[in-house]
Amino acid sequence: MKSIAEQAWFHDPALQQVLGLLNADGGEARIAGGAVRNALMGLAISDADIATTLLPEAVMARAKAAGIKAIPTGIDHGTVTLVVEGRPFEVTTLRHDAETDGRRAKVVFGTDWQTDAERRDLTINGLYADGHGQVIDLVGGLADIETRTVRFIGDADQRIAEDYLRILRFFRFFAWYGGGRPDADGLRACVRGRQGLKGLSAERIWAEMKKILAAPDPGRALLWMRQTGILTDILPETEKWGIDAIPGLVATEGALKWSPDPLLRLAAIIPPDGERIAGLAERLRLSKAEAATLAEWAAAPAINPDVTDAVFARELYRHGQAGLQRRLRLALSSARAQAVNDDAALMKAGRISNLLAQAERFERPRFPLTGGDLLKVGIAAGPKVGALLETLENQWVEMNFSLSRDKLLERLEKLKDA
Repeated sequence: MKSIAEQAWFHDPALQQVLGLLNADGGEARIAGGAVRNALMGLAISDADIATTLLPEAVMARAKAAGIKAIPTGIDHGTVTLVVEGRPFEVTTLRHDAETDGRRAKVVFGTDWQTDAERRDLTINGLYADGHGQVIDLVGGLADIETRTVRFIGDADQRIAEDYLRILRFFRFFAWYGGGRPDADGLRACVRGRQGLKGLSAERIWAEMKKILAAPDPGRALLWMRQTGILTDILPETEKWGIDAIPGLVATEGALKWSPDPLLRLAAIIPPDGERIAGLAERLRLSKAEAATLAEWAAAPAINPDVTDAVFARELYRHGQAGLQRRLRLALSSARAQAVNDDAALMKAGRISNLLAQAERFERPRFPLTGGDLLKVGIAAGPKVGALLETLENQWVEMNFSLSRDKLLERLEKLKDA
């Protein structure tokens, strides 16, 4: 029997306190899902969720008696969060879905571990570990972990019909944990159920899509999503643009130690079209920051690698660093991918790399004049102030920011009466 008892995280005092509290006096509690999966796969454990036979009210009562803070975060669905030493542990009562409509479920609490396991989505997420660290597999998850197979529990069509978001979860877990080809039954079920995605909220879809894009290498998952038409359903902007840039971007991230960036990866598979990006942001309910990031990238001009440093500095001033950096990162990834068999592409990659370094260290100079300076020399408040400032700023930029405040004031004297 598999065990996680020797792993250091399992002996965390806070975790053991929660397990001890819930396993006393006829209760039974087990670590469930992702923590067990990651422990068996040698991956980091971020959270340890716990399943229990105790009803939520009993969990709250035991926590109160032990002086542990309990928050009814999802009590209608059986979830209570216990906070020990400042750390949250989600505790959920065993349950089964009495009613589902593809988006949400009405649950009934129970004490049957088999039933609880079978209501979960994927076999690798349906594992438990008891208070002694022994792994309990009721759905075939251990074998699938060994082969890195992402497979639905039981009937794939039924699992998907319970919540159509499981289609995207199937690809997300394949991106993070799968090997080889996706499970054929699961893939076919995803195709059959894809219309159900239309009934899901944009926020849920984007949250799941972002997790796919955040995987160490989402390339294979995106490929299968594209081949099944599901990627086009979610991101129609990719239909004629394609996902060919992803392998080169992932390789460059690894070589240059860039952190995986879901928005940069999204930019790699959609056209830099401001209008279409605005539509995407509204459709998927992107945050204001996410929408702004993509808009800045789309608005930034493509940069000729042969541009001089001085001209590029002017571009950085006019368009900002963030958008141009993303442009350059994608261009560098493309050039590096071509450079394997192309010396010219290798030289291009070197030049783009230099430009990217310039962009990263660029400090935007401050224009020496303000509207107040123009008012002081007798120019009346109004549109003329803005127009003159713009003219002088353009001259200052074209002179590579070298004109001093005094020189600019001299030019202003010549312009104000023109």
